Amino acid sequence: MICEKTNIKNDDKKKKTLIYLSLIMLVFVIVISVGFGNYQISPKNVCSMFFKRIMNQEIINHRQEVILFHIRLPRILLASFAGMALAASGAVFQGVFQNPLVEPYILGVSNGAAFGAALSIVYLHTRFQTSLLAFLFAMLAMCISYFVATKKSQTPLLNLILAGIVVSSLFGAMLNLLKVISDAEKLREIAFWTMGGFYVATWRDLAILVPIVVIGLVMLMILSSSLNVLTMGEEEATSLGVRVRLLKFLALFTSTLLTSTTVSLVGIISWVGLMIPHASRLIIGSDHRYLIPFSAITGGIFLVVSDTISRCLIFGELPISIVTSILGAPYLLILLRRKRMESAE
Repeated sequence: MICEKTNIKNDDKKKKTLIYLSLIMLVFVIVISVGFGNYQISPKNVCSMFFKRIMNQEIINHRQEVILFHIRLPRILLASFAGMALAASGAVFQGVFQNPLVEPYILGVSNGAAFGAALSIVYLHTRFQTSLLAFLFAMLAMCISYFVATKKSQTPLLNLILAGIVVSSLFGAMLNLLKVISDAEKLREIAFWTMGGFYVATWRDLAILVPIVVIGLVMLMILSSSLNVLTMGEEEATSLGVRVRLLKFLALFTSTLLTSTTVSLVGIISWVGLMIPHASRLIIGSDHRYLIPFSAITGGIFLVVSDTISRCLIFGELPISIVTSILGAPYLLILLRRKRMESAE
């Protein structure tokens, strides 16, 4: 018994160490990434400018100062927090649905947000209105899916998935209708938005996203122990005193809030909510107390690296979903093949 407790403590210590190391890696990747782009800034100059800014000293090279603090830093920080939101949400969705192939967009969030954004692009034109409508329609899609799937105070997961597919198809059809009636310039803008990107990132976007991500992650960490119980099955969780329906609603609502806020600011970014939580589970295990923060940090690292690649691969930049899809699609194929081999055995 004592030996078992010691092993559990050692295992928890290892997981905490992994989380701390991943956090250090995230900071390192952010510092390195700000120097990359069409205009290179050496790591020495990056560190020097950070030090001077902290010490409130004058920076002589104003061009590098503008590029670093007004263009790249808000963009990279936004990428890191967006990755945190999408990956943590994916970990929760996979835990609730007990399926490693589930992601936050399953409730129609992506197509709802895309329709809201396209509606704004075609008729309203301002970026704030685009973000606001994308957020509102993303949340609307989630609420409709949940309402349709709920019957007699019960929300079966299969019903929720089917409702999400129907709602996603509905908003997808309305999005296609907007594409048909829009002109070439607006159609191009809709296409770029639906492929995601951080090319218009500002400190204001960070001021919106960061508090929501922090509050959302805190909420998910509060629910993490109950989510662990839920993995035993709904009947078992209920017998242990977990209010399963309330838990699922809070977990899915919080995750959808994180996803929809992120999508409203940076567009639709694929694969992060599916690939990163699954890979994180293989590394750190299924305990949500550790899986959620580790997935969040790993998601931040992944999106910062992906954004850096999208900025450096060509002159100009690629929409980030192209990069994440190129990296994510082979992973899914490997996962499906692995599942098929396990089933055959």
